[in-house]
Amino acid sequence: MAIKNLNDLYLHQLKDLYSACKQSMAVVTEMGRVAKSRELSEALIAGNQGIARGMEVLASICNRHDTDPTGEHCRGMEGLVNEARKHAIETDFGDEDTQDAAIITQYQRLTHYAIAGYGCVRTFANRLGHNDDGAELQECLDNTRNGDEHMTRIAEGGVNQAAVDGQ
Repeated sequence: MAIKNLNDLYLHQLKDLYSACKQSMAVVTEMGRVAKSRELSEALIAGNQGIARGMEVLASICNRHDTDPTGEHCRGMEGLVNEARKHAIETDFGDEDTQDAAIITQYQRLTHYAIAGYGCVRTFANRLGHNDDGAELQECLDNTRNGDEHMTRIAEGGVNQAAVDGQ
């Protein structure tokens, strides 16, 4: 796809972000299954619901612009997903609480990638005068930031201390 202008870049980035979200769902599910903390596991389930909602918004916006949301493969998220599996699931942890801390770390890396993506496409939408798109993307951005902040509270509220206590 040739990117000739900001609108082309906007549509390309929407599709890339859709791919990123789709890829992240599987590993978030896997991390939720291995998390020891019930609060963490529930937060990961909620995170996946948020990712799914974001994908619905991205698909709807793409459809309004006569583009297929599935036309890209996000290599950046592919790398983050591989890292999450390696460092939060496949590593042999001697302590489950430490694994929970690793899960939060990897989830937040995935989330920060999504925050950057949503922020960029929201800004492009607004600049291009696609105000309805911009409002929907802002909501996705806000929800993603809220999920990230919730993970920080889980880490600071007990998971990290439990990992220290388990040493």
